[in-house]
Amino acid sequence: MKRLLIVVDYQVDFVDGALGFEGAETLDERIARKIDEYRDAGDSIYFTYDTHHGNYLETQEGQKLPIPHCIEGTEGYELYGQVAQRLLESDSVFRKPTFGSSALFERLIERQGVAVSVGSLPYESIELVGLVSNMCVLSNAVIARTACPDVPIIVDASCTLCPDPDMHEKALDIMEGLQINVINR
Repeated sequence: MKRLLIVVDYQVDFVDGALGFEGAETLDERIARKIDEYRDAGDSIYFTYDTHHGNYLETQEGQKLPIPHCIEGTEGYELYGQVAQRLLESDSVFRKPTFGSSALFERLIERQGVAVSVGSLPYESIELVGLVSNMCVLSNAVIARTACPDVPIIVDASCTLCPDPDMHEKALDIMEGLQINVINR
């Protein structure tokens, strides 16, 4: 049975672009090694992309406008560094306009249904890495837990971060509370 690695939003804008933060670039080599490990074992790899089209709502005076980021067709949208070099045409890519990917959920539900019909699990485990821990990684880990309730869900703490170290630790705590196995903490 194959494992599944989900690389969440490791895009230029989250590393050193519009929403980049110190330390995000340090994940590049670790995530790339993880991708290589999964590929060498013949496991599955999915990538999510935070996806915007440059359409931002105008707000009343005094309200914050969102920072434009991950706009399709821009450099900030692309995967970052060594991770970008690991993307293959055969990899599944899920573009998402918000934190969690509904298309990822649908794919996992489909795989879960097929596996249940033959009396097995869809994956040996599902592991998530990428950015940012307290938003998109957390959201997609919950999606994986919901879609595949009997599959071990793993988040590698050494391969995820967010700009606020306290929030990062809280996100890892929440994931552990949701029976997600947080490793390398």
